[in-house]
Amino acid sequence: MNTVTIGLFAGLLLGVAAAAGGFWGFVVAVLLGLAGAAVAGQVSGELDVTAVLRGRNRE
Repeated sequence: MNTVTIGLFAGLLLGVAAAAGGFWGFVVAVLLGLAGAAVAGQVSGELDVTAVLRGRNRE
């Protein structure tokens, strides 16, 4: 699957969440999608979540 196909499926799923759960269902779906993307990026090595969570080094 390429990124366009994955983006299409993500958009369709968010549309279903908005239709079924209203605004708050949509918000929860977006937050869970972002969390899933962060975990998948960390596992695949494309994203370094620890650098974001660690913050800046203040020396």
